[in-house]
Amino acid sequence: MDIKKYFNPKLLLSFLMVLGLSLHQAMAQVAGAADVVDKNEGLGKMVGYYLLLFLLACVFIGIIGKVLQVYELTRKIQGKKEGISWDKVNGYIFVVALIAGLYGSYWSYTVQGAQILPDAASEHGEKIDSMFNITLIITTIVFVITHILLFLFAYKYKHSTKKKAYYLAHNNTLEKYWTIIPAIALTILVLMGFFTWRGITNISKGDMQAAIQVDVTAHQFAWDVRYGGKDNQNGKKNYKLVGSLNGLNNLGLDLADSKNYDDLKVTEIVLPVNKSVRFTLGSQDVLHSFYMPHFRVQMNCVPGMATYFQFTPKITTAEMREKTNDPKFSYQLYCAKICGGSHYNMKFAVRVVSEKEYAAWLKDQKPIVTEEMKKVYQLAMKEDIKSENNKIALNN
Repeated sequence: MDIKKYFNPKLLLSFLMVLGLSLHQAMAQVAGAADVVDKNEGLGKMVGYYLLLFLLACVFIGIIGKVLQVYELTRKIQGKKEGISWDKVNGYIFVVALIAGLYGSYWSYTVQGAQILPDAASEHGEKIDSMFNITLIITTIVFVITHILLFLFAYKYKHSTKKKAYYLAHNNTLEKYWTIIPAIALTILVLMGFFTWRGITNISKGDMQAAIQVDVTAHQFAWDVRYGGKDNQNGKKNYKLVGSLNGLNNLGLDLADSKNYDDLKVTEIVLPVNKSVRFTLGSQDVLHSFYMPHFRVQMNCVPGMATYFQFTPKITTAEMREKTNDPKFSYQLYCAKICGGSHYNMKFAVRVVSEKEYAAWLKDQKPIVTEEMKKVYQLAMKEDIKSENNKIALNN
């Protein structure tokens, strides 16, 4: 059987060209259709568009694969040598993948790297950034070296009938090197992280008391913030009192504690620059996370227990606007735990100002315990402890 009658390289080339042009036209039509799709029609059509492109690419690759398979079978029937050395092809693919991967890494560092947060706006944030940069440099060097070796070895030692692989069962020296060196590097990084975190959280009792006291309560899907007032101390809370005083006491403030009466309810967090601030954190429902990225601050808000974070802001909002060249820049408090359907709404404005501006702002804030709350509480305390009104008012 003369296979040449049925298989012609020129005919194959013509077929591939026609197929390529057809696919190109089809994709162009799909792209053109996608361009005229109204953006307001949603994400569904865009996903469908890219899915269709992906399927067309798969079909095209599948057809090319079948054509090449027919080509190889034809050469085998004709008694000819293998037409395409797939070992060489795979070797070249490794080289191309190495170049593309290294370029992709470079692109990621230069383009996406420019989107990272600006300089840390807190004292401890500098230490965290330094630790992050050291870790990034070490891992980048290791990443580049290991991947160059990996891909070039795959190319250099690709299969060949002229070579015979050497079987290496075991090498104690190599085992020691690739165990001890990574262990030392990781130990250094872990210890660096340990001492950095200890320096942030290991605060003396005197420094704790001297810091501005701010109490933050998280709940789905908002933050309630109060300042310590004139005595710089936040009064006690009791979860059993949440909703008491005829629904006025949403934080569960214990009005038997006199420290609650001068606490201030605020609608934004305002911090004086270069002054230490201590946040006491809690949650009324599920796990939340107190997250202020520009200050490199993150701590979980846990139901049933208090957590703490103390830091010193060092860059005012006005200064950060100049640094970022963004006149609308503002610090924000976010929730970093997916706490429910409206998790994305948990934002709270944060502003860093001078001490003079902070003092002026503090004078304008109102006490968290309103006159109405005081009246309901006093009335409830006067009534018989067993009366129904008293139980409703005090959540008994």
